[in-house]
Amino acid sequence: MEPSVTTCYRHPKVESYVSCTRCDRFICPDCMREAAVGHQCVECVKEGNRSIRQARTVFGGRISAVPVVTYTLIALNVLAYLGELVRPELVDRFAMLGAGLIGPDGGHYLYQDTYPAEFHTEGVVDGEWYRLITGAFLHLPPTQGTFGILHIVLNMLSLWNIGRAVESGLGRSRYLVLYLLSALGGSVLVLLIAPDQSAVGASGAVFGLAAAYYVMSRRIGADMGAVNRFIAGFLIWMVISASFTSWQGHLGGLLAGGAVTVAYAYAPRNRRTLAQAAGAVAVLVLLVALAVLKVSQLTGGGGAV
Repeated sequence: MEPSVTTCYRHPKVESYVSCTRCDRFICPDCMREAAVGHQCVECVKEGNRSIRQARTVFGGRISAVPVVTYTLIALNVLAYLGELVRPELVDRFAMLGAGLIGPDGGHYLYQDTYPAEFHTEGVVDGEWYRLITGAFLHLPPTQGTFGILHIVLNMLSLWNIGRAVESGLGRSRYLVLYLLSALGGSVLVLLIAPDQSAVGASGAVFGLAAAYYVMSRRIGADMGAVNRFIAGFLIWMVISASFTSWQGHLGGLLAGGAVTVAYAYAPRNRRTLAQAAGAVAVLVLLVALAVLKVSQLTGGGGAV
């Protein structure tokens, strides 16, 4: 009587006399995966990997070697800038603006409580809430402003340098939430203090990342000498640039980013994810409430006459 021929469970035409040490199914050389003892099949290796707890950062994020979110944010800013070069009207349409008026000639005018019937409002007071975020992805065109093209260059360099460090510490999802809330915080403070001021740029989000880097460094017990000098440079720049940039956007991003990162860094370990999410939601609710109250104040009792 001839012995029966055994074949690989994935490749029935291939003879095999080696079995998986976990499931005992026969496997061919292409399906063998080395294990601590013997060999395992592909499915058993995958199952084993799912049961292994993934490494986390100090702040609970998944460890990733490539700062994908930072690269993506830079790409979005650059693409938006290229869009501005092709269609300059995008700046007026999507820049952060709390309240403004458009006249019958198509010109832009300062907002006031009452205005002629042939004028109409624009900005957040006109329901354009998206400006609170879209303005953070736009920058001054090359022919305008004090900086021109340096505006986006400096912001992207800062995002490249700070963003990679913060993303590696927080993980992708927490980092993205931090960035967007910092951008929103900058826009909300512009709305609160200078609603008739048009503002563009990723500076508010970048200042939020700077605050995050400071809070994270303190939390992990890093040498604060260099970190203090770093954050001092940002604060000095905010004061120096106050005469020709939106200091409100810078300060709003700094405060929002710092608040979110404090929630991330000091959340209790046993309920860390829930506490971190609650902290981020609390900042979001506060910013939205402030924006709604300001818009209600601007529009209350006003209108065309």
